[in-house]
Amino acid sequence: MSLHQLKGSAKDKSLLPEEQQAKIDDVRKLIGPIADKLPVLCSDASISRYLRARNWSTKKASKMLKETLKWRLQYKPEKIRWEDIAHEAETGKIYRANYCDKLGRPVLVMRPGFQNTNSTSGQIKYLVYCMENAIMNLTQDQEQMVWLVDFQRWGMSSISVKVTRETAHILQNHYPERLGLGILYNPPKIFESFWTIVKPFLEPKTYKKVKFVYSDDPKSQKIIEEVFDLDKLDVAFGGRNTAGFDYQAYAQQMKEDDIKKSNVLDSSCTSPPYPSSVLSKSHQLESLDLDHYSNASDKVGLLSGDEATPSNLEHIDEKTRKLSLGCKDVAVGEAAIAKQVQ
Repeated sequence: MSLHQLKGSAKDKSLLPEEQQAKIDDVRKLIGPIADKLPVLCSDASISRYLRARNWSTKKASKMLKETLKWRLQYKPEKIRWEDIAHEAETGKIYRANYCDKLGRPVLVMRPGFQNTNSTSGQIKYLVYCMENAIMNLTQDQEQMVWLVDFQRWGMSSISVKVTRETAHILQNHYPERLGLGILYNPPKIFESFWTIVKPFLEPKTYKKVKFVYSDDPKSQKIIEEVFDLDKLDVAFGGRNTAGFDYQAYAQQMKEDDIKKSNVLDSSCTSPPYPSSVLSKSHQLESLDLDHYSNASDKVGLLSGDEATPSNLEHIDEKTRKLSLGCKDVAVGEAAIAKQVQ
């Protein structure tokens, strides 16, 4: 990580660039020999993200990074291919847009109302695939992405607490500080109630990245205009691009990306465009006793800068169910009002 990049994040916890670098070096020492085996995941930029997610605690950041190393060895996210998740992608519930924002950050479009499967494992695998693909397409001067959440067809029935919990676990622990901006586009009123329940479990720096945007609100619509080139942005988000999601075209794009990824993995390349490809050498990790390097005495709870923790999400299960029941009452009331209007 360059001194310039460190200066750019120097506002974190008011640490000077030199102090940040010292903490990065400390984490690398705490990680031990693994750091030498995995130079990209243990690079300055990567370690800095884990430190920022743990408020610059070297102990917590090193524990978090070790857990990610274990997870990648077991889950093998870099091995997921289009053929493994093609069915999950059919409705375009998550996809990487063919445009970036004005800062050059890749854009993940999420449409939870277009859920088409009931498999938690399949849905999570597809999420991981999309995250890996977005990261692969990051430019060298970017490390974050934008999430555009479209609420078409969304209802309380779209919420799966189990999937939400697992999603939070994956994103918070293994993809820290990857969210640059989250835009919730035209969320219904009932979602605002759900957000009120979830928000207290998020760190302030996280929910400050989330913006509510409404197509009938010129003030909030300015956020879209500031972030995106409207000629490229999909019409669903107030842009002028009418192309929309094309499953066949997207499948071809992903297959081409998979080929690029495979070429990088096969050549054991450890530099961009695929920062996490270094983990393809899983046999290197198999020879390492990861548990030996883990600090078993570290029982502190982990709270990412990007998502609510699974344990915290358990507390909202009952509230969500109550909210869902309340939603049914609202629907009945609205139907009665509609009849009166007629």
